[in-house]
Amino acid sequence: MVFARKFWKLLVAIKDGLALLFLLLFFMMLYAALTTRPTAASIREGALLMRLDGAIVEEASLPDPLQTLLASEAPAQEYAARDLVRALRLAEKDKRVKAVAVDLSRFTGGGFVSLRDVGAAMDRVRAAKKPVLVYAVAYTDDGVQLAAHASEVWVHPLGGAFVRGPGGSSLYFAQLLDKLKVTAHVFRVGTYKSAVEPFMLDRMSDASREQLNALAAAMWDNWKSDVARARPKADIALATDDPVAWVKTSGGDIAKAALAAGLVDRIGDEREFGKRVAALAGEDKLDKAPGAFAHTPLATYLRGHQREKGGKAIGVVTVAGDIVDGDAGPGTAGGDRIAALLDDALDDDLAALVVRVDSPGGSVLASEQIRSAVARHKARGIPVVVSMANMAASGGYWVSTTADRIFAEPGTLTGSIGVFAVLPSFERALGHWGITADGVTTTPLSGQPDLAGGLNPAVKALLQTSVEGTYSRFLDIVGQSRGKPPAEIDRIAQGRVWDGGTARQLGLVDEFGSIDSALAYAAGKAGLKDGEWHVRHLETPPDAWVALLQQFGGQSRDDSEARKGAMDWPAIVAEGQRQTLLRALTQARRLATARGTQAYCLECQPVRSITPREEEGSLRILARFERLLGI
Repeated sequence: MVFARKFWKLLVAIKDGLALLFLLLFFMMLYAALTTRPTAASIREGALLMRLDGAIVEEASLPDPLQTLLASEAPAQEYAARDLVRALRLAEKDKRVKAVAVDLSRFTGGGFVSLRDVGAAMDRVRAAKKPVLVYAVAYTDDGVQLAAHASEVWVHPLGGAFVRGPGGSSLYFAQLLDKLKVTAHVFRVGTYKSAVEPFMLDRMSDASREQLNALAAAMWDNWKSDVARARPKADIALATDDPVAWVKTSGGDIAKAALAAGLVDRIGDEREFGKRVAALAGEDKLDKAPGAFAHTPLATYLRGHQREKGGKAIGVVTVAGDIVDGDAGPGTAGGDRIAALLDDALDDDLAALVVRVDSPGGSVLASEQIRSAVARHKARGIPVVVSMANMAASGGYWVSTTADRIFAEPGTLTGSIGVFAVLPSFERALGHWGITADGVTTTPLSGQPDLAGGLNPAVKALLQTSVEGTYSRFLDIVGQSRGKPPAEIDRIAQGRVWDGGTARQLGLVDEFGSIDSALAYAAGKAGLKDGEWHVRHLETPPDAWVALLQQFGGQSRDDSEARKGAMDWPAIVAEGQRQTLLRALTQARRLATARGTQAYCLECQPVRSITPREEEGSLRILARFERLLGI
């Protein structure tokens, strides 16, 4: 019996070992399959298919892998503008690509500069005598701007195109906080630093309205100019001056109204669009479904092309999203993470460094951490150039001040040179419930800040003095960067946000130009000619297991089966409402979680989409409110 028991345990151990071995081999093979780069044969002759089921951003964020795995449907995706530009430039010269098909049925938008860059790459494909066709059920401003650069714009018969223009309302929480008996202690410097106004007021201040009117006018002019250049036949005035009369003229048919205004070229459903692409790029011999056409999906196409690595390396580090303390990101600019990327590259013999900024700012401490890391590269004697994307405001401008030269676009939002701190206390709410605070002190700062008993005058004065000192530091580093005395910077600072054109006139930026212009300038300063350098992105290596879970969740699949349905006009309106709610929840979360002094631009928020991580955090807050209210 003893022998039998030992023999049985041995068999069980062998069985468990083999099971673990086969499981390990399975995941190794699955990992290899997911990470293997497609061969040239994987790229088919036909169309490059770009299905943009989400937003165009400067740096794509990574959603929570567990959330991705457990999600009932594929989460919204983010597409890095540089990846789209790269794919289009490759397609421009690739003989296998006969046309480019862009599906915007689930497109949720992007920043003006990002869309302009992608549109310019679409123009180059058209200049190479290759058609670019765009399809959607419904277009709004961002979709119209992108589609304007296409050869043919298609719209579904039940869809349309709408131009809303910049503008809208923000939520203010002062009355809510008062009802909840929560005191928001605000410490700020800057007449126009309106990021704290939602916690102080119940409406927009005169100063905030003044700058927002100026920004909206500049953004509107830039948008109309870009669309008019790309699509001269588009009658924007017809679609915007009296939209109701415009649609009624077409008998209430919004698709026909869009055609009449020159916003679209053809009306047809997805199958008719596919047949048109097939006529230009070839039919799909593997798929006989109506509307199928020979194509290579975007992700497959990009993976099938390695980046060039000849000559010296010019480093590019991206500062995208809110600037926060810690190692957050990509898609969020964690100070520790970006500083580590820069420091790790100090020994890499970079010929120059380009800092690509697309951030509304955030933590002053993290902003200074990134700025100092950039300064360590500059101390090596290499050129340092900043390229501003959609926004480089507040903390985003702070990290830009080390540059030898700053490039921006007319549509860039920048400035917002001002700082603030917000600290909530709950003495009124606790007192309402019969809870009081008491104790002993040895100095005016003992037990401060007291979130339960309130802040005493000494700590309030010290916090305001600290914020003012940080603002003075901000003026000093901007003054050193721009070669102007702090007093002169103060006159154009005060937390005011400027469009790129005005910022250039004020001397906050040096030159208009894209990231290509910034790279060319950096190469020239490094003494390098064309062909003697290549771009090396300093970025966090992707986690293979996160990618694996994303594949399971449908995040990175190229096939259409993982996609949600197309959005019509009511769906787009509903999505806009949802984004407004999520932004409001994000602001409320910032009141409760902000740490330290902040250099943040509230006016920049409508320019960027809510990231998956921000959405996840905001929805958690909403769920807590629902539980609290018993909904």
